[in-house]
Amino acid sequence: MSTREHRTAPNGGAKALAAPAEHAPALAAPEAPAGLIEPPPVVVFDKVSKTYENGFTAIKDVSFVVKDIPGKMEFVTILGPSGCGKSTVLRLIAGLPPQFPATSGEVLILGKPVAGPGADRGMVFQDYTSFDNRTVEDNVAFGLECRGVARKERRERAREWIKKVGLDVDRDALKYPHQLSGGMRQRVAIARTLILRPRIILMDEPFGALDPTTRLKMQDMLVSLVREASATVFFVTHSIEEAVYLGDRTYVFSSCPGTILKELPVPPPDFPAKEMQRQPEFMQIVFEIRDMIENLESSTRAGDE
Repeated sequence: MSTREHRTAPNGGAKALAAPAEHAPALAAPEAPAGLIEPPPVVVFDKVSKTYENGFTAIKDVSFVVKDIPGKMEFVTILGPSGCGKSTVLRLIAGLPPQFPATSGEVLILGKPVAGPGADRGMVFQDYTSFDNRTVEDNVAFGLECRGVARKERRERAREWIKKVGLDVDRDALKYPHQLSGGMRQRVAIARTLILRPRIILMDEPFGALDPTTRLKMQDMLVSLVREASATVFFVTHSIEEAVYLGDRTYVFSSCPGTILKELPVPPPDFPAKEMQRQPEFMQIVFEIRDMIENLESSTRAGDE
């Protein structure tokens, strides 16, 4: 099981938000013991910009480092207004055009430049991306099939993951996507990604189209699954509540062209989403971040005038 740390405040509530630092560097990792070589960071963005052929600049001079800390996964959430380049960051990590490649700067994955999509990265989109002509079981097993895994093994592993994401194997495995609700289809998409054990999981507003109750349940499910997967997650959302609940740290992006205005640590989930997001301590953090974003955006606009 992953060792994503659980930290609670003395009163049992959410941990108080640490004072953020403007354009802060990545959270410091413990020094490697003498004689051991520190592993390369999971992801590095070094002054990355993306400008399209029509002259539109999506992101500008984005820099951050997510270190590879042995025994600890990290959940990074990305907040910002619509069109600020949040999805561009994910697709640059994934190596997916037209966002990839960057116009300038460098994107490194485990110390190597991104050359395109790879098995070490998996992506879950907001839109439902299941294959309509495949059953739930075959959708979940698709990546294993592409890797040449034997039919019996991929069927067994697919059914195991169908159960892990909260679907009923006997009832749902042989259904087709059109027979599923939106939440069920996203569960299939998550299972299809996690079954491949990617080192990095990229999630682009995967719960944005779900109703509030289903969204909370999906957040709880994701926390449990990611701990087991021991992967580094980048999660784009417009919801401050979702970002605070899921994340270990949050990048707050400016309006387009997107840059990182603030990097700030947030408390990891210590309770189910429905319970934690009702706590006064949790909501205080949400309000602080909301005020911070509003003030930062106001300052940015004032600086452009």
